[in-house]
Amino acid sequence: MTGLAGLGLAGSGLMDGFAAAPELQKSHKQRFNMSGYAAPKLDKVRIGIIGLGNRGPSHLETMRMIEGVEIRALCDLLPERAAAAKKRLDGSIHKPTLYSGDKDAWMKLCEQEDIDLVMITTPYYMHAGMAVYAMEQGKHVASEVPAAATLEECWKLVETAERTRKHCMMLENYAYGFFQVLTLNMARKGFFGDIVHGECAYNTSKMGNNFSKNMYWNMWWLRLYASKKGNIYPTHGLGSVAQIMNINRGDRFDYLVSVESNDFMMQAKARELAEKDDFFREFAGKTYRGNMNSTLIRTVKGRTILVQHDATSPRGPHTTIHHITGTKGMAQEYPLPARISKDLSGWLPQAEFDALAKEYTPTIITRIAELTKQVGGHGGGDLLEDWRIVDCLLNGLPFDQDVYDAAAWSSIGPLSEWSVLNRSNSIDIPDFTVGAWEKNQPNMDINLSRGGFTKILV
Repeated sequence: MTGLAGLGLAGSGLMDGFAAAPELQKSHKQRFNMSGYAAPKLDKVRIGIIGLGNRGPSHLETMRMIEGVEIRALCDLLPERAAAAKKRLDGSIHKPTLYSGDKDAWMKLCEQEDIDLVMITTPYYMHAGMAVYAMEQGKHVASEVPAAATLEECWKLVETAERTRKHCMMLENYAYGFFQVLTLNMARKGFFGDIVHGECAYNTSKMGNNFSKNMYWNMWWLRLYASKKGNIYPTHGLGSVAQIMNINRGDRFDYLVSVESNDFMMQAKARELAEKDDFFREFAGKTYRGNMNSTLIRTVKGRTILVQHDATSPRGPHTTIHHITGTKGMAQEYPLPARISKDLSGWLPQAEFDALAKEYTPTIITRIAELTKQVGGHGGGDLLEDWRIVDCLLNGLPFDQDVYDAAAWSSIGPLSEWSVLNRSNSIDIPDFTVGAWEKNQPNMDINLSRGGFTKILV
């Protein structure tokens, strides 16, 4: 897919999609509840990776170190990227088949019989179509974020996972951050009381990346900024808060409103570059999403979540806000250091914070804590996330995130766009569980009641 069609914005598709959304929910009948689903355990996990630009090689490096993994196939549109990824595996047990040079090469990887899990790390407007095809070929799926770009794609992921009974997990690595998992454990043990409100954000300047000629294939992120409004990257931060609030497992998203600033920088930057370099002329006349998007979600149980995204404005620190407010306490990460409060006297002194962290740090962190500090990106979250996927498949356990999470968290992107384009009016968020959220049990076994003994080979 290329151009606006590839970004899901050709013609009147956006508004047509929202017109169809209520009918999609009304017509969907849950044929099988994937919440808590455990696929038959595997003796080994044979993996294929689609997309070898940025995130793909990172997952390759972590997966190669996990016991029981065999990397069987690699795919990228660019042959040189596929070859470079394979070279990383020289001297190892992994002997992957390469697929490249054709826009449909990824389909051949999905069709390869000796693969159990397909990891999708392409531009995100490609994620859902690839995930659906992989599941239809009998493969489990782990997709980079977001898992879908439209509501129709969200529903298609749900329908396909239920029909094929294949896992479809979104690779939301921020859900595996130390403070995020710590506060999840604290919330489950009642430290914060009733959870009232959460705040989350992915605010970090990506101007250099987005205007780089070499960072992203076909300048796809810059094209995305020029073709969409709303929060186009909502899941970092939102996933952790959603798990603390038991979204899809006792509560669910109800509706949202979204407000967006003007673009104060991107068009100006495109025009500045175009004066010096003809390459940027096609971008100089485009209009871009605003600097800051703020989306407010209300849940059925009356909780609220503020989700922000600003990847344009100049910032010092990388800011992925994680904030939880309860009736008995609160927690906040960013600006650093992370803080916890348990009464009206303010943030706890560092010594008390350290004591609480020691008391509430769950087994999922302590079991491989040192390794996650040494290996893997995002503070060790990448390794922990990939390790958990493999451990669950080897032991026949439910994944930490399921297809309903992938759909609900990803849906905030297109829904926030609709709200922004409609004077920030509210819009309902679909119930992708079709009522099952009322009885579904909490997921993410952070204290490893089962499994958790898969080795890291370092």
